[in-house]
Amino acid sequence: MGEFSLIEKYFSSQAQHRKKDHTVLGIGDDAAVINVPTGQQLVVTMDTLIEGVHFPQYTCPQDIAYKSLAVNVSDLVAMAANPAYFLLSLSMPNANEAFLREFSDGLFEAADEFNISLVGGDTCKGPLSISIQATGFVDENKFVTRSGASIGDKILLSGPLGAASLGLASLQNRITLSDIQSTHCVSCLNRPVPRVDLIDLLGQFASSAIDLSDGLVGDLGHILKSSQVGALIDKQKLPAYEGYSDYALTGGDDYQILFTVAEKNMDKLISSAEQLNQQFFVIGEIVEQGYMMLDQNQPVDLSTFKGFDHFVS
Repeated sequence: MGEFSLIEKYFSSQAQHRKKDHTVLGIGDDAAVINVPTGQQLVVTMDTLIEGVHFPQYTCPQDIAYKSLAVNVSDLVAMAANPAYFLLSLSMPNANEAFLREFSDGLFEAADEFNISLVGGDTCKGPLSISIQATGFVDENKFVTRSGASIGDKILLSGPLGAASLGLASLQNRITLSDIQSTHCVSCLNRPVPRVDLIDLLGQFASSAIDLSDGLVGDLGHILKSSQVGALIDKQKLPAYEGYSDYALTGGDDYQILFTVAEKNMDKLISSAEQLNQQFFVIGEIVEQGYMMLDQNQPVDLSTFKGFDHFVS
């Protein structure tokens, strides 16, 4: 099957059925044309996933596609932006129709779940890799960044950490889990769920936010650097999966949201969260300087920790 035939069969036709109102021109031209709603701004992100780096070899195509879109949507969530459109660039060794059928199914399953529409992209021959550029809308100047944390803000997590990295360790035979644990953890690795349900609350209350892709310690460090502040967290307050706190601290691939909230806004956040049946975990506080963790009341310096880096072993 040729490039344009596979695009039409597995992507264009399905995308046309899911066309959004703001789409002026979608798949089929040199570029897409989108209207930005009045009073809103466009938020743009992009991630590339490579076989053997971001997902193990022999991961099923549906899961590869689902994760590829989910991690991009998670970046939009962290900025308090509502997902809108995405572009797909797919590199693969050959035009394997069985792979494409399953990949397309997983992609549009995720797109429907996250309410985001495919408007274009590219395909080429090469090692298996998936690049997605995702865009979302946010009310003008209401986006959330990494640089807004202030001294006294509480540090919160949107959910438990560590399951995805445990799933990877299980697949690589670095740890032994029960069958129930393994099934759950591998599912968390392959199908992360971006917290689109938190977008409104983040926009209302978060002073800063980041999605947890590379591990709590490293990603919180990005907020501290951007905001020019320090942090004190309590290891005993981490919502670690099955008590695996080390995996919760440094494992990565969780795609929960780490965010800060001014103390004066905490009661309002809690009240709003209860109405929406949402639960958060307060794990620490923003301080003037330093990066410390209490481990059974013993201080641990985290300031020298370096998170995941593709170009550092």
